[in-house]
Amino acid sequence: MIPTYDSGQPDAVTMTDDATLAAARRRKRTITGITALTIAIICLFLASILPSGFVIRQPGPVVNTLGEVQDADGNEIPLIEMPADVETFETSGALSLTTVQIVGNRESTPNWFQLAQAWFDPSKAVMNIDQVFPKEQTSEERQEQDALMMANSQHDATAAALIELGYDVPIELQIGKVLDDGAAVGKLEVGDVVNSINGTPVADVLDMRDAIAAGNGADVTVNVVRDGEAQDVVITPVKGDADGETIWMIGVSAGPAYDFPFDVSIMLENIGGPSAGMIFALGIIDSLTPGEMTGGKSIAGTGTINYVGEVGPIGGIQQKMQGAVRAGSEYFLAPAANCNEVVGHVPDGLTVVKVAKLSEARDAVETIGEGDTDAIAKLLSCSSK
Repeated sequence: MIPTYDSGQPDAVTMTDDATLAAARRRKRTITGITALTIAIICLFLASILPSGFVIRQPGPVVNTLGEVQDADGNEIPLIEMPADVETFETSGALSLTTVQIVGNRESTPNWFQLAQAWFDPSKAVMNIDQVFPKEQTSEERQEQDALMMANSQHDATAAALIELGYDVPIELQIGKVLDDGAAVGKLEVGDVVNSINGTPVADVLDMRDAIAAGNGADVTVNVVRDGEAQDVVITPVKGDADGETIWMIGVSAGPAYDFPFDVSIMLENIGGPSAGMIFALGIIDSLTPGEMTGGKSIAGTGTINYVGEVGPIGGIQQKMQGAVRAGSEYFLAPAANCNEVVGHVPDGLTVVKVAKLSEARDAVETIGEGDTDAIAKLLSCSSK
């Protein structure tokens, strides 16, 4: 018998089959990789061009109302300026208004990469575009509205500050706009001062709305002063929608008109909306009162204001707090009505004080300025009951 030996090596056929299989597997992996890469590139391209239907809200500029800005000629001028014959006082530190920026609009929305980054950035918020840009409103109309609200907030802030300081500020309710399709067309005019409705004096827009609603659709007699003469105007209200509520309306917008004892100029451009009102008022108070109210501290804040000094809620407070910290603010004044959005979102290094009235905000700034840590600790926070 001829002995046989096992060499331990595969025969030629086996080696050829294994090499073929290995090469096939390599080709398959290569094809799979190229396919995945191609799909990824296509997805990335689509993500960069497809409209998202969202916009991003992020921290905007922080502006010290006690500081200076540049005028049209490039000269540095105070942001808040009084007439030369009005006594003003040195200020220090900062009373800064905070803002938000919106990335995107209906014509150009952020791409999906930007949105993905914003989702994981605590200083930003992704918002449905309809929340920021109503379908029926153009970008130009929004800008005009924001500019008007800013101008009104400056007037309201001036009135609130001067009243807080004890000045006499006569106030009238004035027609600001007559809607083209409203019931008051041809009857009321811009600039008319409203005295009463159906014999009931009206001091503000709420009084006016209540007086119209009381008639439940019946004709109302509006007494106005036009060109120095009082006259009665009879208007038939129509039903309309205001802030989701169906009410009787005469198709006008109205607001307070103030007779200030002196002019207060607030030089601020390219920022709109009503949310700087409270900080404007504090800046005016600091300029008109002896001493440095902030004590050199950096204090920021936000909140609307009306002429009686009530501080109202605003949007984007979480982004505004982030902006305040980035600008170096140590303290932040927040409207009490926004506290539900503040709790759990206060950035490290920022102390937030809640305020509901201008007098409370003034007290808070003065307390912070005095530097008494025990007194500062007793200021109301959004977690306080």
